[in-house]
Amino acid sequence: MNTRRANPAPACPGTVRIISGRWRGTRLPVPDRPGLRPTSDRVRETLFNWLMPVLPGARVLDLFAGTGVLGLEAVSRGARHASLVEADPTLARGLAEAVRRLHAQEQVTVHRSDALAFLRQDVGDGYDIAFVDPPFSAGLWDAAIAALPAVMAAQSWLYVECPAGHAPALPAEWELHRENRTRDVRYALYRRVTLGTS
Repeated sequence: MNTRRANPAPACPGTVRIISGRWRGTRLPVPDRPGLRPTSDRVRETLFNWLMPVLPGARVLDLFAGTGVLGLEAVSRGARHASLVEADPTLARGLAEAVRRLHAQEQVTVHRSDALAFLRQDVGDGYDIAFVDPPFSAGLWDAAIAALPAVMAAQSWLYVECPAGHAPALPAEWELHRENRTRDVRYALYRRVTLGTS
């Protein structure tokens, strides 16, 4: 009896793919770096379904970029521009190479910078969407979220990814829009609300 069968090729180890849009199927390298944990395909598919109505033309901030898959997926699906912030020099070089390979220099900017230092800079017009997915062991959610309002548009969106048992407390100006969990990860999308003024 013939036991051979055609199986789909497994995902290459050490890569993550862009799921949809003009760069659909593009694989990005995943170097072996401390704390690097790319957002899974399943989670990204759900997230970008949530973001679909607001993504076209958006300015996106991928604050702990790592592989850059969140920011690059956003541009692939119609965002106008993404800023990828990454402190690790190896990862930052990989991001710059990916941007060159995609011929995306006009739509994607790589910033080799500590995320909190970047947020203290004057970064111009506010971002419409921010992705905050730091290395889980670093515990940077509270500091990053506290610094974000200065660089975000008045009507903007914030994605936060964290361990399943950990939900950072967000200021009142961020209203929970959608959330979900996997076995290991809690992921949530927040909408910035206009607080009452006196």
